[in-house]
Order: sequence, then C-alpha cells, then structure tokens
Amino acid sequence: KVFCVAMLVLIGTKKIFAQHSFSFNNGPAMSKYQDTLIRLSQETISATDPATKLSRNAAFIKTLVNALKTHTSYAFPFDSLKTINIVKSPDNLFRIFSWHIPVDDGYRFFGTIQMATKDGSLKMIPLIDGTDDFTDPNVITDSKKWFGAQYYEIVPVPNGKQPYYVLLGWKGNTVKTTKKVIEVLYFKNGKAHFGMPVFDGNKELAGHKRIIFEYSRQVSMMLNYLPKEGRIVFDHLAPPDPKMKEKYDMYGPDMSYDGFKLVNGRWRFMED
Repeated sequence: KVFCVAMLVLIGTKKIFAQHSFSFNNGPAMSKYQDTLIRLSQETISATDPATKLSRNAAFIKTLVNALKTHTSYAFPFDSLKTINIVKSPDNLFRIFSWHIPVDDGYRFFGTIQMATKDGSLKMIPLIDGTDDFTDPNVITDSKKWFGAQYYEIVPVPNGKQPYYVLLGWKGNTVKTTKKVIEVLYFKNGKAHFGMPVFDGNKELAGHKRIIFEYSRQVSMMLNYLPKEGRIVFDHLAPPDPKMKEKYDMYGPDMSYDGFKLVNGRWRFMED
C-alpha cells in the first residue's frame, strides 16, 4: 500500500511538473519579455504623434513575436499585460492577442492567433487589419485581410465537418460612432478564415457572414454571450426619431434587447 501511494505521488508530481514546466525552465525569461511588453505598450499609449505611436507599436510586435517563439510560451498567461486583450478558446486549441492604436480619425487594429502545439513549438497566424480595403464588410476573408477588432469572447460551435468559433469584439470607428462585431472564425488547411453565413431569422441579417453594430460614441452597448442559455444577447439600437434612420451617430440602446440563439449549429435571431 505504501509503495502504491508513493508511486501515485511520484506520477502526480511528474504530471504537475510536465504541465507547469515553463515555470521552471523559461518562466524568468517570459516574465522579462512581459515587463518589456508592458513598457512598450505604455510608450505607445503615451506617444503624442502618430509616427512615434507606430514606431513603439512596431517594437511591441517584434518583442511579442520573440516572446511567443520561446518554447512552451503558450502556457505563459501574460496576465500582467493589461493594455491588450488575450482570449483563449474554451477548448484550449488557440488564443488570440488583439489590440488597437488610435490613428487620425479612427483606429488601427493588430493581432495574432497562437495555436496550441503538442511539443510546445510556435504556430502563429498574424492578423493584418484590412478594414480600409473592405468595400463590402459582409464577405469571407482570411488573416491577411482581417476585419480588425479587439476580441473579448470566444464561443466554440460544433458544426459537422466544419466547426467554427464566434468572436465578440469591440471595433471602434470614428470620433462620432463606435462599432462592435459578432465575427465568425474557422480553420481550414492550417489557415484562419473569417466570416460564415450562419445567421437566420431576420430578413435584414439573412446571409450575413458577420454582424456589425454601429452606434453613437457617446453611449455604450451591451453585447454578451450567455453560455447556460446558448445565447448572444445585445442592446437593441435605434435612433431617437425614425426620421434619423441610418444616422448611426444618433443610435443608442432603447432599453430593449435582442439576441441570437444557437440552434443546430446556426444562430437564430430572437427579437425582444
């Protein structure tokens, strides 16, 4: 009995050591990278001219890439780096780093997808903001023409041969309006693709490959996922006067709520 208990303790210790080996092997190195990233992000935020912002942000990107090249970096949480969003998929297959910097009248978004690998090596998909080149925001794109956003929620959706993920994100926009987005991400042949026609139940939304909300910058909008109900819930946006339709700088929550409910791998619109 004593021998069995000793073996169980030894096996458990090995398992814990394997799961957290980065703490012993490269924890100090990753912490040093994190400190540098914090400093560079603060320099980016505090810079007053666009050229300096972009220069400091470029240094931030280079440092982040070097950090992620470190063996088993996927296990390091970067939890002291508060200026960017880091969201891990609930199935632990990947995580997304996303952030923005103000430029001119709007924002430029930056991001990367880091995939989990069995051997701890780096597999990364950089995200290139192509918002300015979108003539139609309702298209399927890839990581090289990304509809940039800063994500705060990932929802995995089993869907037959092509599972996908719903991403909730803040898009920003101009000095007058803000945008939020319900994005769809899926992986195929080792590449990331964005957009999929999985929204039903509303004529205006039928066939849409992503859902984009635009509203006055003077207000805030709720857009959340409720896992127990399997629903995405959001404020209904409307102008104060019907004559102001499509004048989005006048849109705001009207104290009612709409949503999407997951039904057989698709999202069914639910009014009120």
